Amino acid sequence: MEYHFEKLKIWQMGMELVERIYKLTKDFPKDEQFGIISQIRRAAVSVPLNIAEGKGRYHTKSFIQFLYQARGSLYEVITLIKVSHKLAYIEDKESKELQELCGNIVGGLNGLVSSMK
Repeated sequence: MEYHFEKLKIWQMGMELVERIYKLTKDFPKDEQFGIISQIRRAAVSVPLNIAEGKGRYHTKSFIQFLYQARGSLYEVITLIKVSHKLAYIEDKESKELQELCGNIVGGLNGLVSSMK
């Protein structure tokens, strides 16, 4: 069974982001377990979660609010990617690829919000 939110391209990209963040952070230093690892994983998961929850609401205004929440979580992810790169936990190539994916998701979220207003 497929749900309506699963058809949204931004939800699919959000799920890709979650998968990539989880795989990437497996190799982070163990002393970051309750720091960057926990924070970036929770922020990444929050992106598709908010998209899905918003899609389940009956009112457009509520859906838009959840899309804004997803965007806020995505900005957290972007910042944590930059922090991780500065601390040399992420190499240049991976950092750029993740930031590009995040940029595509931000664009999709903004486009969806604009189309609904």
